[in-house]
Amino acid sequence: MRQYTFKSIVFAVGCVVALALPGQAMAANSKPIVIKFSHVVANDTPKGQGAQLLQKLVKEKLGDKVKIEVYPNSSLYDDTKGLNALLTGDVQLLAPSMAKLGQYSSSVQLFDLPFLFDNLEAVTRFEEGDGGQKILKSMQGHNILGLAYWHNGMRQMTANEPLLTPRDARGMKLRVEPSNVLAAQINELHAVPRKMAFGEVYQGMQTGVVDGQGGNTWSNIYSQKWNEVQSDMTESNNGVLDYMLITNAKFWKGLPDDVRTQLDDIIAQVTKSVNDKAGELNQQAKQDIIDAGGTEVHELDKAQLKEWRDAMTPVVEQFSDEIGPDLIKAAQESNQS
Repeated sequence: MRQYTFKSIVFAVGCVVALALPGQAMAANSKPIVIKFSHVVANDTPKGQGAQLLQKLVKEKLGDKVKIEVYPNSSLYDDTKGLNALLTGDVQLLAPSMAKLGQYSSSVQLFDLPFLFDNLEAVTRFEEGDGGQKILKSMQGHNILGLAYWHNGMRQMTANEPLLTPRDARGMKLRVEPSNVLAAQINELHAVPRKMAFGEVYQGMQTGVVDGQGGNTWSNIYSQKWNEVQSDMTESNNGVLDYMLITNAKFWKGLPDDVRTQLDDIIAQVTKSVNDKAGELNQQAKQDIIDAGGTEVHELDKAQLKEWRDAMTPVVEQFSDEIGPDLIKAAQESNQS
């Protein structure tokens, strides 16, 4: 009769437990998937709040499986270095404005066109439609995958003089993001476009390197304290400034299927929250600027607004073939609710 020692029995029991509970054994020994999310704005902006909500929901729903690390206010990278870091795998999530992405897909430049969308509701309709979804996937050849669109708001102009008509901008040095489309708009005003990183704008305004900027949202203007170094602001709504949540395509596709599915669901939830609150946050930021004093906010009448539209819209025709006339048409049709 075969004899079993105490050690052999313990070993056998251990093997049975390990085979019966492989998932638990692996979970106990596995490290969390770390996802670094770098962005350039403050926490109290639509993007900043979205990043924090994403971090919170991932912790609640995925526990120790995934850890989101958020680095706001260019504390890890600015947008240019962040894109390089995404491609090398040093960060896994960014949410740059579309103006930073034109080098990877000409169709993304659509979002930089002037006066294309009447309001954020029209932007949402386009982004959720076939055209918007096509643009999300248009950079995979560069290993960049778009996951969602996050609203920031409509663009407003600022300077140290009132900008009431296009003639007022003549000769001014106006900061723009690194976008040929945005630079072309400033050229149409007979002003000088200055491409400048977001984190450098306050100092540029303070020192006179730029006289103002060609369009940003109320929430960004207030959170970056540009109202301290700009005496006049114009509610021009001359374009949309939205973000695209992007990831390294190989990284995302390499995630375990269940994790990726859960992350997709969480991102959809965060996107709805960000987009629902963006308009409210911008209106509050506008009011905060007014209440702070020292800055005059100008609202344009219909005649003045038409002058700005007429001055800038030749840029739409200039970039039509490059972006795609079909996409531009779909965007214009989104204004019809």
